[in-house]
Order: sequence, then structure tokens, then C-alpha cells
Amino acid sequence: MKLIVGLGNPGPEYEKNRHNLGFILVDKIADVLGCTWRFESRFKCYMAKHKLASGDFVLLAKPKTFMNKSGESVVSIKNYFRLQDDSIFIVHDDLDLPFLTQKKQRAVGSAGHNGVQNIIETLGANDFWRLRVGIGRPKDPTVNPADWVLKDFSEDELREVQKIDLTPILVG
Repeated sequence: MKLIVGLGNPGPEYEKNRHNLGFILVDKIADVLGCTWRFESRFKCYMAKHKLASGDFVLLAKPKTFMNKSGESVVSIKNYFRLQDDSIFIVHDDLDLPFLTQKKQRAVGSAGHNGVQNIIETLGANDFWRLRVGIGRPKDPTVNPADWVLKDFSEDELREVQKIDLTPILVG
């Protein structure tokens, strides 16, 4: 079994934020796989499940906690399904990568991403996979990065985001 978690903040006011790129991309995976989201209160997240041709299952999750508390959902799902850390994939935005550049890594630090840091702290380990997807830094150096990640994507950027299909990378 594989768990793919998209990071973001809950609520319609955050829906198109750069920081919600993980949610947006995991929604796309759910669409490609034909999954339906359900709220799972015991995990504090929305979940979708898909059975692969191999018989293995893929769980998709979008924590309902705020970004910086994402570890609560991840650890509860991990423990319930008895998952190994290396079967967990976290999809999230990354300021340090150019727009939509992707970097898949395992067993690395948070690189300053508070949602990832919370997952590391809650799991007590960093031996999970991360798929970092670039949002780039603001062109204006006076813009605070903390404000930048909470800004909405432009309509042109959203169209580009919607073209990405991470299913082959994450699901196989």
C-alpha cells in the first residue's frame, strides 16, 4: 500500500494559493484514477482509495488540519494501516524550485517547509518520499516569502498547473 499526501490549507479562501499546490496536484491524481474523496474524521483528512491492476492499493490524503499540523493526519494514517515510512509520499510546494519543476527525494530535511517539518517531527523520522514542486520565489525581492506562498496562482499559472499529471511518477 502506498500513501500519497498532498499538503495545503483547508478552506475555500486557500484553494488557489501557491501553498496549496499539494492539494491541487493530489486532486488531479484522484481525477486521473477516478477516485472519490471522503472525509475521514479519525484521520482528520479527506481520503480517496484506488486499487491498482497489481492488486496494491493507493491511498490519497488531504489533511483537514492546517499545513503546519499535517503530521497529525500522516501519523494516524501510517499507524492505522501499518505503513512503512518509505511507502509515504508527500506532495508539496517549494519556493526554491522554479515554477513547476519537480524533484523527488527520500530521507531529506524539510528545507524550511513547515508542513514537511511537522511531518518529520510527528513521525519522528524523515525516511519518507517528498515530491517537491516548484512555485518559485517572488520576482520582487521586497515580497515576503511567507506572503508569497499564500497568494493565489494567476489564471495562466493555474492552467499550467492543471496540465501536470503526477500519476506516473507517484502511482507507477
